[in-house]
This record gives sequence, structure tokens and C-alpha cells, in this order.
Amino acid sequence: MSTATEPTLPPGTVVLDEVVPARAPWSAVVAAGDVLSIVDLEGNQAVDCLLYRADDTTERYSAPDTIAAQGGIFLTTGSGLMSNEGRTLMTVVGDEVGRHDTVGGACSKESNTLRYGHHTHHQHACVENFLAEGARWGLGKRDLVSNINWYMNVPIEEDGTLGIVDGLSSPGLVVSLRAEVDVLVLVSNCPQVNNPCNGFDPTPVRMLVTRA
Repeated sequence: MSTATEPTLPPGTVVLDEVVPARAPWSAVVAAGDVLSIVDLEGNQAVDCLLYRADDTTERYSAPDTIAAQGGIFLTTGSGLMSNEGRTLMTVVGDEVGRHDTVGGACSKESNTLRYGHHTHHQHACVENFLAEGARWGLGKRDLVSNINWYMNVPIEEDGTLGIVDGLSSPGLVVSLRAEVDVLVLVSNCPQVNNPCNGFDPTPVRMLVTRA
């Protein structure tokens, strides 16, 4: 598939090119050395993401290890996405946005109900996307950990509270991740409509994998 303006990708051959519909999950194994590029097609769309070592999913993305390794809570070019075994699973090799969230977590039916009221309980959420997509790979609820939120803007206020505000992204911007080992990538193209993380209007994103 293509967009009106083709994204700027790392050099190499495109070996995967898929559009993830609004609110939908997605997954793929990205081989070591390949680069996954996530394109925010219409802007202001949060993309929740979990990473697992493909040949041993007990090794998975660790937010605490990632934050400790880079000395900060935001991800951008050069950030290493660390595992619970202290290994770099993927490295951010390109970022047209500037920063991405590691602490905001994934929305769920339970958190929606708590934050926004019982009338939201029926709404599909990222945890449900992760569970449905993870089941295809033998993963269950106990395999869900703190996730990355690509494109999501979660500033830290002076009193230490988290904000969820309009995103920093705009249509066509790209973040690119190089796999350092074979990595299973799970994505929830966030369906949240109760806060500004998706501009109250979830939209599609594009996933491309290039091979040098």
C-alpha cells in the first residue's frame, strides 16, 4: 500500500508493508538486522507496543531496564529497548517525532471504567487487542508487561503526575526500530476515544519492514 507522500525509510528492500486499521491489533516477527518502521498515517495516533524475543518469549521488553539504561523516560533516536535479561531487543534508529512514552501504559476496559465511567465498559481497548493478538503466539494475560506508546504524548507535571495530551506527531511521520535479535512485535493501534492520545478519532497506521 502507499500514502500520498511516501515515508522516509532506512535503506534496504521492503519485505513487509501492511496497514493496521484503526483500533486493530497487529503482530509480526522482525528478523535480526531488519528495521520496522511505523508510519503515523493521519497524525496524532498512539501505537501501543510490546516486544518479545522470538525464540524465547519469557524474555520480553522491560520498561524499568530501558529507562535505567538510557537515564530517562522518553524514547527517541538512539534509545535501546531493553529486555528483562538486560539485552537490547531493538534500537530506535530513526525518529521524526522527537519523543515517545514508556510510562503511560495500555488502556483496558477496567481502566476506562475507573477513569471515564461505567458507560465506557463496552469499549474495546489495548489490553484486549494484546490478548487477542498474543494468543496467536501462545501468549496470555500473565505475559503482558508495561508497554511502549509510540507517538503518545505523556508529559510529567511538576508534582509528578502524568498528563495525556495531544500528540506531537503529524501525518506521515515515522519511527524506525532495528531488531538486534529476532523479535516478536505486538501492536495495538490504540482505540481510545476518551482522552486526546488519538485526537478522539483513532486512525490507521502503516507498518513496513526493510532488509539491508
